[in-house]
Amino acid sequence: MQLDTTIIFQIAGIGIVVAMIHTILKQMGKEDFAYLVTVVGFVIVFFLVMDHIANLFDQIKSTFLLKG
Repeated sequence: MQLDTTIIFQIAGIGIVVAMIHTILKQMGKEDFAYLVTVVGFVIVFFLVMDHIANLFDQIKSTFLLKG
């Protein structure tokens, strides 16, 4: 299994962008949109992580699956 750091940088980038947009919208008085942006960012990161967790479980299953 190769160490893949791109997912870490993707999550950090999404987090920084969402935090900036959230702060700007909150200062403009648009708290509803600010929280909506935060939830959308969370959902995007959730799906990125779930894809990698699914790949991890597939690798674990193929490692411990005994054929014979």
